[in-house]
Amino acid sequence: MVFKEEISWGGRVLSIETGKFANQATGSAMVRYGDSIVLCTVVADDKPSAENDFFPLTVNYIEKYYAAGRIPGGFVKREGRPSEREVLISRLIDRPIRPLFHQLFKNETQIICTVLSFDNENDTDIISIIGASAALAISGVPFFGPIAAAKIGYENGEFILNPKIGHETRLNLTIAGTKDGVMMVESGAKELSETEMLSALKFGHQSFQPVIDIINKLTEKAGKAKWPIPDIDENAEDPLLNEISDNFMNDIESAYNGETKHERNVALKAVFANIVSHFAEREEVTEEILSAKFHDICSIFVRNKLLKYGKRIDNRTCADIRPINVEVSVLPKVHGSAVFNRGETQALAIATLGTSQDEQIVDALGGEYKERFLLHYNFPPFSVGEIGRLGSPGRREIGHGKLAWKAIDAVLPSKEEFPYAIRIVSEVLSCNGSSSMATVCGSSLALMDAGVPIKNAVAGIAMGLIIDGENYVILSDIMGEEDHLGDMDFKVAGTKDGITALQMDLKVNGVSFDIMEKAMKQAQEGRMHILAKMSEGLTESRKELSENAPKLTSISIPKDKIRDVIGTGGKVIREIIEKSNTKIDIDDDGNVTVAAQNSNSLKIALDMIKEIAFDPEEGAVYNATVVKIMDFGAFVRFYGTREGLVHVSTMSEERVEKVTDIVNEGDEIKVKFLGYDNKGRAKLTMKI
Repeated sequence: MVFKEEISWGGRVLSIETGKFANQATGSAMVRYGDSIVLCTVVADDKPSAENDFFPLTVNYIEKYYAAGRIPGGFVKREGRPSEREVLISRLIDRPIRPLFHQLFKNETQIICTVLSFDNENDTDIISIIGASAALAISGVPFFGPIAAAKIGYENGEFILNPKIGHETRLNLTIAGTKDGVMMVESGAKELSETEMLSALKFGHQSFQPVIDIINKLTEKAGKAKWPIPDIDENAEDPLLNEISDNFMNDIESAYNGETKHERNVALKAVFANIVSHFAEREEVTEEILSAKFHDICSIFVRNKLLKYGKRIDNRTCADIRPINVEVSVLPKVHGSAVFNRGETQALAIATLGTSQDEQIVDALGGEYKERFLLHYNFPPFSVGEIGRLGSPGRREIGHGKLAWKAIDAVLPSKEEFPYAIRIVSEVLSCNGSSSMATVCGSSLALMDAGVPIKNAVAGIAMGLIIDGENYVILSDIMGEEDHLGDMDFKVAGTKDGITALQMDLKVNGVSFDIMEKAMKQAQEGRMHILAKMSEGLTESRKELSENAPKLTSISIPKDKIRDVIGTGGKVIREIIEKSNTKIDIDDDGNVTVAAQNSNSLKIALDMIKEIAFDPEEGAVYNATVVKIMDFGAFVRFYGTREGLVHVSTMSEERVEKVTDIVNEGDEIKVKFLGYDNKGRAKLTMKI
């Protein structure tokens, strides 16, 4: 039986349907918005995973090219490994959903969202989150939803619900949450104030409430029976936990007094080894059970220390930032580089400038496009003192890189102002929390070091939250342990003038807007402190580009001259490139970009292009070569391949009897261009 609910939402019809497709899945929902359609399915194993002590949830977002009436580009005409966009949207779906499953639910679960139709107007990320939520609600698995999501734009002081693709505004905010609170935020912005951003969050949360209502209506009609899950008695005594706490809490406290992450880890491992020895004769108490209890006790200790005393692992106050130092121009042959150190987190950022030939060609669902700004984040295993496999970037690396990309993209000059392709690579060399925000700081400094004229320096800070009922503390510049044991990861990046990127993830069922407002205010204070420290490295972009960077300039030529500059089979453009030792790009509008390693090569190429694409300037003086002698004058080549006549009467102020008295074939002379005669021939004179 087919069930369907629909509403008018953001000026378009949103519909959610179940019962028609994918009925062998545990739950399925088809979501349509405009003519974009996504099928979302949930399959959950009916037995818990015996091997895992965590919740094995996998989320996959898949784009099918047929959805946009396209065949995949490239040699292989079949969808293959996930694109960066697919990875990012998979994470976008996962983040607000994962915290809302029952804590005892350990059954392997897979969510697949497949794009079946794409109208190139309504994006599929929002409706994928909505569809996954609806499929979960219908399935009966222990999910404390539903959630919904919305995309918010901002222009002329007004918020826009779900702006269509291509409608660029000062804000690109994706927000997801339950009826009572926000669960996830992902945002790029053009220096919005904290007040504007908070208002956008409130607008977004209010905007998706009707979607939650129709998911609830659909669940009432089509929902399956709820899976049984045992109740948890929050007040029940745990004898094993108490025994470990009574015997080893002092040791745990001492272990957390270590100055570095490594020292703390070594000390905690020693404590855990003693705990295992303590219970060695009790066969029913396995090492796996002890590991889980040890984690719980460490969490209780760290959280209580913060909630009761406002003191952190490293004895900072809640608002303190770890020591910061920066260094620029650390690598001699690159275009721009910077090292950003904050506590035990260290990011080396390298900026490289290129031509439009270096831009990334993206074969997306809506068609191919070029991306001139790239930011790649690398997290090698040695950064956390581990041994690991090196390979292609994982979801986390792609996600962190995209967040830093959003933070920096807002301050970059336009292509017209700065025609270079820009790539930043952030190598995380050491990590103890917030390497993505260290990447933002290092990337900003590397761009300034390269001479890229960014509008403002950008800094980022990661905020944390410990909450217990009505009591809570907000933490600035969280360490890895605080991120792992805390309830919120709230990353804010921006300039002195406003926010450029925002990301929030929760491990609890939503937070109030009061807490979010305080976190944003505390983050602003932290950001200003970090920007001040960054200014010790560079206060503004260097006035000159790095000597290692290519010299780049652009001119515009008439469209009807593009063919002449390129020549038959590319003969002319190849000759220009070879003679000038440059790279040249010409687009369909006649914009020509020339890149060279020195100014002389740049001038040679530009002069050759101008000589083909433009007429000589009347009254201007040009170098010329005599190509033919006649009784009445000399024919000369004076402007590229253009030729003209210097009449014998214009060769000198004195009377000239013979042309060869003044010039001979092959002579290099200077001539002034006087215009064209009535037959279109160039008139030249040597009387300068």
